[in-house]
Amino acid sequence: MQILFSKPLFPNILGITIVLVLSGWLMVQAQGNWIFIAAIILVEFLVISIIFMQFYNKYTRPLNKASKTVNEMIKGNYSARFNNSNSEEMEQLSKNINKLARNMNEITIQEQMHAEQLTSIIDNMKNGLALIDEKGYVHLVNRGFTEMFQGKEKQYRGHLYYEVFENEAMHDVVQKTFLYEEPVKEQFKNKRGLTKNYMEVIAAPIFNEHNMIKGAVLVIYDITELKRLEKMRKDFVANVSHELRTPITSIRGFAETLKEKQHDEKAAEEFIDIIFKESHRLQLLIEDLLELSRLEREDFQLQKADFNVKQMIDAVLPSLEQKAEKKELHFTTSIPADIHMYADAEKLKQVIINLADNAINYTSSDGSVSLNVSEKNNRVLFSIEDTGIGIEKKAIPRVFERFYRMDKDRSRNTGGTGLGLAIVKHIVEVHQGEIVVESEVNKGTAIHVYIPKD
Repeated sequence: MQILFSKPLFPNILGITIVLVLSGWLMVQAQGNWIFIAAIILVEFLVISIIFMQFYNKYTRPLNKASKTVNEMIKGNYSARFNNSNSEEMEQLSKNINKLARNMNEITIQEQMHAEQLTSIIDNMKNGLALIDEKGYVHLVNRGFTEMFQGKEKQYRGHLYYEVFENEAMHDVVQKTFLYEEPVKEQFKNKRGLTKNYMEVIAAPIFNEHNMIKGAVLVIYDITELKRLEKMRKDFVANVSHELRTPITSIRGFAETLKEKQHDEKAAEEFIDIIFKESHRLQLLIEDLLELSRLEREDFQLQKADFNVKQMIDAVLPSLEQKAEKKELHFTTSIPADIHMYADAEKLKQVIINLADNAINYTSSDGSVSLNVSEKNNRVLFSIEDTGIGIEKKAIPRVFERFYRMDKDRSRNTGGTGLGLAIVKHIVEVHQGEIVVESEVNKGTAIHVYIPKD
């Protein structure tokens, strides 16, 4: 009964009641006058119709429009609006519906933005990404995945993983993930044309709110560069071990021979001389290794200062000339006296010494070695040329590698550590310089080092 006295219904019910009471009283007064009674009924009908029309226009029609607006929102059209101010109730309803539509529109826009951001992140990932459901169907592959395996998205999406993933390692990873319900990691080789890339795939299970597995996500990394660095590290360790073992073996062998005292004084002197040379070689190797380590540190800084190039080279020339004279080589220099530069003088001395030592060591007697300095395009050019054994064209790109030797026996006889040119390369690089090698077998080699003046 309470609803009958509510604000929207009570005026209409009161009006109908008054009409009915009044028409009833008039009918009683009519006393059989059918024309009068018919007129009363007609008036009663008209009045009640007006009341219902007013109610319809005020409430029913706006509710129909509100229902249509809500249906549009259900379809995803959040720009639909409902406006009505016929009554306080309808006005409040229209405000609430429009507010809901605006909120839903904002939520939809935010969801679209988040979806676009997520899609952009997934597609622009350098690593490959694949999503597989619990039945084994591929639901998603990103651009990185298709580039890695040189395929198209439509080749994978909607297909069973074991039908479209060519590598058996990926099959194993997916199967183990579903079997053990825990992350699984595998490495495999992937052929891309004529090249082979090393890949690492990590698969992780996806669980629903009931802790039931619903699929798996696969992330594929290209670890070719890591493998290359790992191989370099292993080669470096092997080379260091070999280079250290050789002089240590010699020192120990001759020391044991001396200990036995079954030799004359002249032989003992020869053994001591060999031990001294091998220990010196060992010292040089350790010093070069430490120097390389310092140069490769991230926090390494050059000790730059302004200096005269000729004065810097004059400080190291006597020892170089002495070595050249000992090998009966013609050693010449051409260094202008007025060239100045802003760089690390001590490191550049090391560059000059290492390059000149190499030139002297690999040039036969009566050959020539020259050291020339000039200026070119705001850079200082250091050129060391020799008439030595030269370098094969295919070997030129490798001469700056650690422990790389074209002639291993000759290198050891000259006392080289195999690290001199690697140190030169690092010093030039930290100076943002450039090295150019020109060489011809049995004719000689010219190494040009360009260092910025400032």
